[in-house]
Amino acid sequence: MPLGHLGAFLLLLPALLLMALVFLIPIGWFVIGALSELGGLAEIWEEAVAVLGSRAIIGAILNTNWIAFLVTCLTLLIGYPVAYALSRAKGLVFTLILVCILLPYFTSVIVRTYAWMVLLGRNGLINQALLGLGIIEAPLQLMYNRAGVLIGMTYVLLPYMVLTLYSAMKAVDPRLLQAAEGMGASPLRVFFKVFMPLTLHGVIAGGLIVFILGIGFFITPALMGGPSDIMIAMLIEREIELLLNWPVAALMTLVLLAVTLSLYAVYHRVSARAPGLAP
Repeated sequence: MPLGHLGAFLLLLPALLLMALVFLIPIGWFVIGALSELGGLAEIWEEAVAVLGSRAIIGAILNTNWIAFLVTCLTLLIGYPVAYALSRAKGLVFTLILVCILLPYFTSVIVRTYAWMVLLGRNGLINQALLGLGIIEAPLQLMYNRAGVLIGMTYVLLPYMVLTLYSAMKAVDPRLLQAAEGMGASPLRVFFKVFMPLTLHGVIAGGLIVFILGIGFFITPALMGGPSDIMIAMLIEREIELLLNWPVAALMTLVLLAVTLSLYAVYHRVSARAPGLAP
């Protein structure tokens, strides 16, 4: 029986109250309280122009977007074949692939990041293995630089890309593939001309999800990055914890929130039009 608008609203009410309680009210209190220290709107606007025009903030914003873009590309390159294998697998193979994807997802980001630090460190397992095999003569610098940030963030965000692509791939009508094969198309031609275009909306949606999560990342860049890998979330933390400059932190938070909500609006529009991805 249809619930109607009132029934749907009542079902959503607990989630809406929870979001207001743990997200909207705290962030609203933080932003209003911090910005009120500056004075009136004129003073807030003057400080916002100064903050957004500073070289450090512009550099961090560009750095954040570039790292998030690279991570998005890496998760797509790795995630597309994995999602394709998952969409074609059955029985035990399907379960094993799904467990491999989801099991790390239920582990804390900090635990996963420290696990990679053990693997990538100067005396980590990867360097020890390469040295033992005689492939390298000195340990590789895999930590505290851009490579470490990309490896750690790609690993953490990979499940989001894989699961989004899997939903798009399962929504592809197999009769279209059979029709292409019946007309004489080779398997590669069927894949590139039929299957891949039909999953393009999944690529866009997965890319947006990973990018949105990537621009707000803090733990992995802070633990595995170097001095040139400062992201906007790290600057916010520095302004609050070290400099106690809450107004500047609030302004940067608003910028990050505005970018995130704008990208989420794009994601919602893409997913609403795509079969299998509708929220």
